[in-house]
Amino acid sequence: MIARLVSHRIHYAWVMAAATFAVLVTAAGFRATPGVLIVPLHDQFGWSQALIGGAVAVNLLVYGLGAPFAAAVVERFGIRRVVAMALTMVAIGAGLTTQMTSAWQLYLLWGLVVGGATGAIAVPLAAIVANRWFARRRGLVTGVLTASNASGQLLFLPLLAWIVTQYSWQAAAATIAVVALLVVLPLALLLLRSSPADVGLLPYGGDAPEPAPAQGNPFKTSVRVLREAMGVRDFWLLAGAFFICGATTNGLIGTHLISACSDHGLSEVRGAGLLAAIGVFDVIGTVCSGWLTDRYDPRWLLFWYYGLRGLALLGLNAALSDAGLALVAFILFYGLDWVATVPPTVALCREVFGREKVGVVFAWVFASHQFGAAFAAWGAGASRTWFGSYEPAFLIAGALGVLAAALSVSVGRRRGWLRPSPAPA
Repeated sequence: MIARLVSHRIHYAWVMAAATFAVLVTAAGFRATPGVLIVPLHDQFGWSQALIGGAVAVNLLVYGLGAPFAAAVVERFGIRRVVAMALTMVAIGAGLTTQMTSAWQLYLLWGLVVGGATGAIAVPLAAIVANRWFARRRGLVTGVLTASNASGQLLFLPLLAWIVTQYSWQAAAATIAVVALLVVLPLALLLLRSSPADVGLLPYGGDAPEPAPAQGNPFKTSVRVLREAMGVRDFWLLAGAFFICGATTNGLIGTHLISACSDHGLSEVRGAGLLAAIGVFDVIGTVCSGWLTDRYDPRWLLFWYYGLRGLALLGLNAALSDAGLALVAFILFYGLDWVATVPPTVALCREVFGREKVGVVFAWVFASHQFGAAFAAWGAGASRTWFGSYEPAFLIAGALGVLAAALSVSVGRRRGWLRPSPAPA
């Protein structure tokens, strides 16, 4: 079947991109599932939002810490093997979650097992595929693959919220296990390949093969690349901005928006619908961001993305109270740049560190994203538990968004770097 696909006029890179998109869509849905579990777990077990938020924080931390090593493992052992193992672990973790009765089991299964597994099939995988398989349209492909994060919310969260409402949270967890094991895993095994050379091709739009994958110890490679990156000022600027990116997306809104909606009299299904609507606009915003990244200075793109996100978050509590046009405006502006930050961040990592290291370097930057997400997942839950409101968390997140805008526009200044060369048409 692969030979037939390669013999057609469509470059296999596009098949690879489509298969990777499917994997990332479902992985995003798997990772976002705790957002629809906070209220039912609180109702059944009496666990506080802070306690449940702590489990989500562990998930996000392990998810983020696993990404750099997973990127190095992918470089060493190939995309298909790593994705298959990760999907199997997701199925095991989600399946066992249906039998949990204690909080430590939530921390172990959803925090460690599912968090580590989804870390291997996270946004850095999109960067690896785009940079390995595409010489042209790289920014656009990065944007499309990154948009899978929003698409996962769009497809899974309303469905999972409906399953929780109609049946139980256990049924939602079981659905995740079945989809991972019986739908996505066979697709990955059938279509994913590690490099264009595996199917006898050059990268799309390229005239030379990509460098051979590293053959050394993947963990040593990951640590070595981190040590090198830590000596570069731009790495800290990108990592700091992405820390704030994670805090203001996955950690805060992705985890707590449904619970915050409940505080303002909105149902769980409607809260999940708002997240899905954010996902709709994010697909548009992220694809457009990839197109823009091929043509404009990514520093200024990040400046506008973070600045607009910060302003939107400053008014979120009032928008939820109104539940009218103000909430619609928040969904629009916030949704358009939910993960639109990824294509320009990947472009900056590639420009600063080179294409051989971009996958692992971006994975470390992405790890800082997840540290920020973990901080906000716990911190927002603590805000709700201690003060009875998410408003302090929303206000702090808004201020951090403005700070991230300032950090982003400073990248590359000391090196005299201005902008990448436009991609060929």
